[in-house]
Amino acid sequence: MAHKNKTNYSPYKARQPVRSSSEVTKPLMGKHKKPETIYTEQEANDRLADIFRNHGFQCGHKERLQLAVFYRLLMENQEKENFTRLLKLRDIAIKHFIDCMIVSELTELKFPLLDVGTGPGFPGIPLSLLHPDKKIILAEGVQRRVEFLKHVREQMNLTELDIVGRNINKHFVYPVHGVITRAVEDIRNTLGNVLSCLQLGGRVYFMKGPGVDPEIPQALKEYGEYYQLAKDIPYSLPETPHLRRLVIFEKIKNAPLPENDEGEELLMEELSSEERRRWSHR
Repeated sequence: MAHKNKTNYSPYKARQPVRSSSEVTKPLMGKHKKPETIYTEQEANDRLADIFRNHGFQCGHKERLQLAVFYRLLMENQEKENFTRLLKLRDIAIKHFIDCMIVSELTELKFPLLDVGTGPGFPGIPLSLLHPDKKIILAEGVQRRVEFLKHVREQMNLTELDIVGRNINKHFVYPVHGVITRAVEDIRNTLGNVLSCLQLGGRVYFMKGPGVDPEIPQALKEYGEYYQLAKDIPYSLPETPHLRRLVIFEKIKNAPLPENDEGEELLMEELSSEERRRWSHR
């Protein structure tokens, strides 16, 4: 049986900012920008409809209403939490919502899908609106973001959405068939971190910018025994100059599990009672 971590520090726990002794008695005073306007859900829905139409992006009425709810929750917490640098609805619609959901038009996603480094829920929450009956797991290592994600899940009734408050590494062994990430982490690091949880034949979807080329051969050099490059799709956000690359790796060989296989035990310890119930019924 694996031994429990007796120290106060755990690599699996959600991270919180380190504060000096002089800061402990006062709140964090970040210069967080507040949106000038926060639209009501109905106003946001109407404006999203116009934006999507002008950019040739198809989105159902139900999904658009849910995006309007998500937009409002995001903006209401922005001044306190500084979740995004995008504060205008048009920018959020294009660079967050369309940017996330267009992936489903470019390739077929595999589920359960693990969203690594989801932040305030990108791309996992928009994708969960498109695939409400599919299991998506949001992984985030910053506790304040984890609490926000749980609040969003409750407010939007996203029943197939799981939330893991930890950074993903080789000790995370919960089986998934897909991994997606919009984070800036190098491809090699992500491939190594998900090697234990991604099942054979599973795919890792990297949402990258046009300058990703140097990362691909380096990733294949280090992990070519376990992964192959399945697809490399260049595209742009519709009716914009914003260039993107969707780089997809497929797992072709299993790797030995880590010797210190404490991942599942530590994971279950750190889940809240609510999350534990959700996982125990899998």
